[in-house]
Amino acid sequence: MKIKSAVFVKGVVGEDEILEDEVPQVAFIGRSNVGKSSVINSLVNRKDLAKSSSKPGKTKEINIFFINKAFYLVDLPGYGFAKASLEDRDNLRKLIYWYLLYSNVDHKNVVLIIDAKVGLTDYDKEMLRRLEDREKRIVIVANKIDKLKNSEYKKSLAAIQALVGDHKVIPYSAEKKIGIGELTDAMLK
Repeated sequence: MKIKSAVFVKGVVGEDEILEDEVPQVAFIGRSNVGKSSVINSLVNRKDLAKSSSKPGKTKEINIFFINKAFYLVDLPGYGFAKASLEDRDNLRKLIYWYLLYSNVDHKNVVLIIDAKVGLTDYDKEMLRRLEDREKRIVIVANKIDKLKNSEYKKSLAAIQALVGDHKVIPYSAEKKIGIGELTDAMLK
């Protein structure tokens, strides 16, 4: 499948009728500064659909995009490090967990983006565990593979795969356009 259209619909911070309108939803989650916006923009072949920033924690709401007039791509705030007060970070964490774990949304897939060079952080492991506990369908994106040296590539991906078990791991580079087709296919299965 190819993504032909992508439109920002709205940002939400809690209950909203759009979350219950039975349009399939694919959620994108990852720690702050992992390149989530870049992954989303590369998938839709646009530079500015999802807003990115050099400052971690810019996304403060659940941003919903309508893709191919068929499903929602849901961009969640990043978790972990963010330039915000402790209270604001706690509120973002609650919003993320509410949407992914406690809302009535039946996610078609949850795309967990990790940094291929860094590997799974404690935050990533916690998120993965919580998603597994709720039996979510999970796709792992090992982003920024273009930052790995050739000698690091296989070792890094093997380490990630060992930690995530049977979940599909997609090597990805928004900058080099690597993994776009594979991720598009995987997130819609």
